[in-house]
Amino acid sequence: MTDSDDDLDAHSLRVVKAIADTGSITAAAHALGYSQPAVSQQLRRLERRAGTPIVERVGRGVRLTEAGRVLARHAAVVTTALEAAAGDLAELRGLRAGRVRIAAFPSASSTVVPRVIAAVTARRPGVSISFVEAEPPEAIVAVREDRADIALTYSYPGDRRELDLAANGLSVRTVGGDDTVLVLPVDHPAATGPIDLSRLADERWIAGCPQCRGHLLEACARAGFVPDIAFETDNYIAVENLVAQGVGVAILPRMAVASFPLLSGIAAPRLPDAEARTLHVVTARGAERVPAVGVALEVIDEVLAEYPHPSGRGSARR
Repeated sequence: MTDSDDDLDAHSLRVVKAIADTGSITAAAHALGYSQPAVSQQLRRLERRAGTPIVERVGRGVRLTEAGRVLARHAAVVTTALEAAAGDLAELRGLRAGRVRIAAFPSASSTVVPRVIAAVTARRPGVSISFVEAEPPEAIVAVREDRADIALTYSYPGDRRELDLAANGLSVRTVGGDDTVLVLPVDHPAATGPIDLSRLADERWIAGCPQCRGHLLEACARAGFVPDIAFETDNYIAVENLVAQGVGVAILPRMAVASFPLLSGIAAPRLPDAEARTLHVVTARGAERVPAVGVALEVIDEVLAEYPHPSGRGSARR
């Protein structure tokens, strides 16, 4: 390709994305394993081809122009496509190499993710797996910015539209469900019999992450009251200890409760199926064609088959 060509090349897109990720030409060069002059020269060639500046000086650093940000948004898709091509070649060689980067929400990190990592490693020893814990919004951004290949996420009944907007342009697939439970002292009158949240209208509540807090507010609103949220923590053990001490009640996902033994003195009755959250896998479109990613997705499906969504349980038993 010559400087007179108008076509973009994958190498240029990688350079732009590295600058977007690191915030400087020097750091981008280090991340790519190139010299700073080489990256600067690549940028100048790209700007000649594009006919517009890609970066602009800001103090001692640089930032992408609008044109640069457009290219950076497309870079993740291009990178995925190239990895798919390289992955197809790796498959021909017996998948002796490859990598998978997983981002997943906290309660999955102690239940689902360890099993996925162990199964992928056993099935394909040559595949390198990394994992970072992140709530759904951050996990989706990680996939969009090519910092993760797979995001394991969830949505509550009223969240699906927000999920679709956040993952616009990416692949979103429903892979299971997770019950929610009411966590309260075992001797609380509401711990037995049909679940009726209205009986807890005068209690102090413990809220978690923004999505879980939103679900708590919606569930209580459906029961006719606004919860008195006195405590906020994402630490599930802290939630159970607060409940065990009788200072509050909470709603937690079943995965969170299952991640460690239920503390003495508390009960966790299951909320109605309508309050369950749905589990999703988010990837770049076409990511399943990357053999290492494809293997990880197969394993995730197998593990999450044990976590069916309530809406599908009846048909599964027939």
